[in-house]
Amino acid sequence: MGWRCTGLSWPHDGPVLGWRRSDGTGPGRVSVLAYGKELGFRAVGERHCTGARGNPCPVAAVVPVRSTGARCPECARLDRAHSVAADTIADDPRPYRVYLAWFGPGTVKVGITRESRDAARLREQGAVVFTWLGRGPLMAARRTEEVLRSALGVPDRIPYARKRTLRGELPGAAERAAEVEALYRRAVALEGAGWPETLERLPFEAVDHAGAFGLDGHAATSGLDGAGATPGGIAGRAVTGLADGGAVGGRLVAAAGPDLHLETAADGVVVLDTRLITGWDLVAADARAAPSVPVAAAAEGAGVQDGLF
Repeated sequence: MGWRCTGLSWPHDGPVLGWRRSDGTGPGRVSVLAYGKELGFRAVGERHCTGARGNPCPVAAVVPVRSTGARCPECARLDRAHSVAADTIADDPRPYRVYLAWFGPGTVKVGITRESRDAARLREQGAVVFTWLGRGPLMAARRTEEVLRSALGVPDRIPYARKRTLRGELPGAAERAAEVEALYRRAVALEGAGWPETLERLPFEAVDHAGAFGLDGHAATSGLDGAGATPGGIAGRAVTGLADGGAVGGRLVAAAGPDLHLETAADGVVVLDTRLITGWDLVAADARAAPSVPVAAAAEGAGVQDGLF
């Protein structure tokens, strides 16, 4: 019985891959990933829908190999319909937090996340630095998010290709924090002109994920032959999809959001977007072998972050 990948998550400060038995029975399991360790995957058979809201797809639908959603149209609709992003659960009683997330120089977004998730959502998006802005009921958080997007001129989504590029251009920690703080000051200055009264403002505190992501340079020293390696494990090439029998592997030098940065002996550092391996039955492969899956310039086939919370 094989194991099917359910995707990458960030429950704490490090990346974790989830697995479910191919037949959907029994409990799942996780693999904790560590920087500096070698890992390799080989895809087997066809790629199947990962289901919706924690439930397996009822028809085990086959999904496209280049899709970052890994869901059939019906499961994607069900998953979206029950998400906060769809604005269909306005009566959600749980508290939410509004945040500013920084991905690189001049690139910041505003968003919301359930308070119970703490910073997991920020790590899942690949936010290098973030600060909380406020906390309160869902609709107050949503309203504040909309006000700040408009007033500050910041987006709610940033293309993954842009995030990957920015990881190779990071300034020092103090400069990163200063840019986030400047925007925070602009945001709180608007508190009397649009913030809902039910949203509690939170003090500025820059939380920096560069170390957790392996982007501080310490995890990226060459452990293979160093071909194509760059500081922080940044790469200009990325896997665009798997196929039956296709394999990819290397030494894990960095990770951010859904991306694993793998240092390979043949191709330097290559980005593996783990959204592309969800839904595949995966078996171990030689981490030092050249990738046998399509690889292209990292900016070419990168998707946009989803809007789920």
